[in-house]
Amino acid sequence: MATESPAGELGLAAPAFSLPATDGRTYTLDDVRGKKGLVVIFMCNHCPYVQAALPRIVREARELAALGIGTVGINSNDASAYPEDSFKRMVALAAERQLPFPYLHDETQQVARAYGAVCTPEFYGFDANLLLRYRGRLDASRKDPVPDARRELFEAMQQIAQTGAGPEMQYPALGCSIKWMST
Repeated sequence: MATESPAGELGLAAPAFSLPATDGRTYTLDDVRGKKGLVVIFMCNHCPYVQAALPRIVREARELAALGIGTVGINSNDASAYPEDSFKRMVALAAERQLPFPYLHDETQQVARAYGAVCTPEFYGFDANLLLRYRGRLDASRKDPVPDARRELFEAMQQIAQTGAGPEMQYPALGCSIKWMST
């Protein structure tokens, strides 16, 4: 089911985390931040919105790294209900797509809850002080790439790196809902 993200509470500090990654390491918030900012992506393996966006996500992460902005992907989906999102499958996806950023497993879903994440892919852009300046989408594409779509996330992060402020106009992310564990 397609879910749209709510507006971000700009200015909030990035919640801390320490999560295992597909490369065998454990990463904290400080490990993944760049000198000029950080993009946190809530993503997963099975979502068609993520699959469609992944080539552009990889491009943006590489280009943002050159601007001093770190990127991290976090999978918070219930892998028992969605086996395609298992850690083993995450490792395979990271290798197959040569992800240029750590891909972390939020097995307890505590990190997704701390961030208020609701869908995949959902993008959070933080400034150099790890304060939220952008929350929304990669670009106007949904499941099908829009030719010549404005690079909204990239432009927002470029502006944040240069000025510390995000764009006034921010569009919500749209994707598959996070698959929460039943309680």
